[in-house]
Amino acid sequence: MFSVTDLRCEYQHNPIGIGEKHPRLSWKLVSDERAFRQTAYEIEVSNDDRFAVPFWTSGKVASSQSVHVELSEWSVSSCKRYIYRVRVWNQAGEVSEWSDAAYWETGKLQGEKWIGEWITAPSSLLPAESPHLPLLRKSFSLKSPIAKARIYASALGLYELELNGQRVGDCYFTPGWTSYEHAIQTQSYDVTDMLNAGLNGIGAWLGNGWYRGQLGWEERSAIYGNRLALLLELHITYADGSEEVIATDSSWQSAKGPITMSELYHGETYDARLELEGFSSGDFNSNDWQGIETIDHGFDMLKPQINEPVRAIQKVQPVECLITPKGETVIDFGQNLVGWVRFSVSGAEGAIVTLQHAEILDSEGNLYTENLRTAKQTIQYTLKGGGQETYEPRFTFQGFRYVRLDGFTEEQLSRGVFEAVVLHSDFEEIGTFQCSDPMVNQLQSNIRWGLKGNFLDVPTDCPQRDERLGWTGDAQMFIGTAAYLANVAPFFTKWLSDLAADQRGDGAVPFVVPHVLGDEAYASAAWGDAAVICPWTVYVSYGDRRILERQYESMKSWVSYIQAQGENEYLWNTGFHFGDWLGLDAKSGDYVGATERDMIASAFYCYSVELLRKTAIVLGQEKDAALYTELKDKVVAAFRNEFVTPSGRLAASTQTAHVLALMFGLLDEDAEKRAAKRLYSLLEESRFHLTTGFVGTPYINHALSQHGMHDAAYKLLLQRDYPSWLYPVTKGATTIWEHWDGIKEDGSFWSRDMNSFNHYAYGAIGEWLYRTVAGIQTVEEAPGYKHTVIAPVPGEGLTWAEGVIDTLYGSVRSSWRLESGGEFQIEVTIPPNTTAEIRLPGVFNASSVTEGEAIPLDEARGIQSARDGEAGVVIQAGSGAYTFRYVYSDHAVQS
Repeated sequence: MFSVTDLRCEYQHNPIGIGEKHPRLSWKLVSDERAFRQTAYEIEVSNDDRFAVPFWTSGKVASSQSVHVELSEWSVSSCKRYIYRVRVWNQAGEVSEWSDAAYWETGKLQGEKWIGEWITAPSSLLPAESPHLPLLRKSFSLKSPIAKARIYASALGLYELELNGQRVGDCYFTPGWTSYEHAIQTQSYDVTDMLNAGLNGIGAWLGNGWYRGQLGWEERSAIYGNRLALLLELHITYADGSEEVIATDSSWQSAKGPITMSELYHGETYDARLELEGFSSGDFNSNDWQGIETIDHGFDMLKPQINEPVRAIQKVQPVECLITPKGETVIDFGQNLVGWVRFSVSGAEGAIVTLQHAEILDSEGNLYTENLRTAKQTIQYTLKGGGQETYEPRFTFQGFRYVRLDGFTEEQLSRGVFEAVVLHSDFEEIGTFQCSDPMVNQLQSNIRWGLKGNFLDVPTDCPQRDERLGWTGDAQMFIGTAAYLANVAPFFTKWLSDLAADQRGDGAVPFVVPHVLGDEAYASAAWGDAAVICPWTVYVSYGDRRILERQYESMKSWVSYIQAQGENEYLWNTGFHFGDWLGLDAKSGDYVGATERDMIASAFYCYSVELLRKTAIVLGQEKDAALYTELKDKVVAAFRNEFVTPSGRLAASTQTAHVLALMFGLLDEDAEKRAAKRLYSLLEESRFHLTTGFVGTPYINHALSQHGMHDAAYKLLLQRDYPSWLYPVTKGATTIWEHWDGIKEDGSFWSRDMNSFNHYAYGAIGEWLYRTVAGIQTVEEAPGYKHTVIAPVPGEGLTWAEGVIDTLYGSVRSSWRLESGGEFQIEVTIPPNTTAEIRLPGVFNASSVTEGEAIPLDEARGIQSARDGEAGVVIQAGSGAYTFRYVYSDHAVQS
């Protein structure tokens, strides 16, 4: 028996408000049969879940494809629900039952006409420079019973909606942060069950957010505009089939709300005495309300939301309430996180309580806020009195573990309730890794929390100080790890669309996306290369060909920009570059490591050309593929001529230089062997400690393992003293730090101006944990785990490890254990409709391996072949769960 399950449209379960005119469907297969394969499928799309007369059917399609099946034969319409189901045939010609029905629903597609207008509070009520935030509202009546109701909305700034006194949806920071000059996202909400018969009311809170609020350390505000505005349409379908649209127009009202200040960096000030309770109910009436103004902002940039919205993902309770040496009351939540604090308090009208957030305590145990720079991270709440009051912010977020409480009485503290609300983009977490070393497991937890804290609508560098920007370099360094931890394809699809939009006409990519840093903040090597590295990584990790199609011109434009720099079109030795940022081999007082910047730039030039060449092949662009093949050869030749001596020695004797040359295939065979040997000796000289910065660190363990130096890679991983991945763990870190020594051995701090304790870049080691230690690898030829390589590499210091990835096909698992007597066991799970190559380490004779209940490999079901290889036994297998046992030989680890 087999069945079809987990139906998705554009990665999502039953999405409402997508904007794809030709959406893609995916499904998983469930079967206990080993080596199960789909040979054909059929899709039906209907207007109802009875499928009596489907309006479209694919018919039986002979294909094994079950992921990203594009509905290319017809285009969807706006604001419409489509119900679909799938059935499949297996290799024996048997057909499954139809799957349960699933659906997707379109939003207002880009280019559709909007009835609503952009509305804002009048300048007479709230001048543009006022920090006070507005409320907007309207009452309306329904004519008769309704069948369905949808809201389509967006804003200049941030918005939160209420309908009849209830919050609409569970999304935060809508409409999200995009390159607002080019794109503003719209959201769709099913509000059918929120409407009353007769009189109704709808209301909106508006906030500054990224649109009008402060962005960057130069304290610039209103970068995109100085007027907050709402755009909304409520589409009502009555039971008799008639329709009505309630839209933002001149009939709406506005008033000052209780939020008197709100900034992403600084926090929120809220005066509960100014609350207008029930303002979103139909029968609300107040003399405090004025009219509105409409503004002409256009609609061409509007498009339905691409990525998952930000949601409240989990709650964290305090672990301790401290009295610091300064006598201050501080709550410790035990985890550095991103979000806000929800609290309850009672007291007299007009009493003020304040919460200040920070990541760390100083060496004396007091709250440390100097690393926040100008960011205040402060919540101030004024009580209205009369009973228990509960509050949480709306339009700000903080990066924190500790919260100082000011203005609370002892009675309020004893009765108060405090909980941290974790906020981030609601991506699906798909990967887990664990092993025999608890400190490595804590490192893995820190990496995951770094992802959660810095993937709040855009991939930020840090979530706490006056920065929180979409640094391109950090994003490309971490995307490989992120793709193991979570399904970040929609997240990066949206962000890469903004990257292409913000790309300069000559192809230069800004340092941060969305671009907010000024005209000169463009085109650093390793940062701008995100234009090529990120879409390629999404393609390989999820089998998403469409992202290559849509980013292809952006990718080409970036490479063309590099080629146009300087006199030699095959080297990049001009312009500004961040280099090996924060490398520990930097000169005293310098942020940039010792590896020459033009060498790094030229190395990444080659890497981007190579990925672009592969992309051209995937897309069938044969002329481009030939062009980029030739370009790569010339770039490699120029690199060797410039940075490699005639005898094959790299001119730069740094860890990073050798790592990049080895990773990016820049050396001939003899020079590569020499570089690998020299890298090992450099590590010996540093007693197997890192000197790499942002550029070298993500690749160093990959370079070592790919060149047979697994022992060195394990030594780097397991080091516990500074500088190492585990040193922050010994200091109590719960996230990844910006600096290896953010807290020094003596308890003092690194520079106050750049010392984030939640900075995911060095968390890129997570990819190596999954790819090499657990041994789970997807392949370019069959991306997205259609074919998986399982190739774990045990090493000294670990006795077991396990990695699990919930792919779009199902769960891929690799778990190994080495007993003290040398007995080795590896358990592997491969999902239906996929295949795997399983490389067993430490064994060279297939006849000495058994599967399951001591079954020889040549008799085991699902195994297509098994052969002896130079690095171990290699097995070709279909789907299923397998257990292999044998006696392990150390020789294979260093082969």
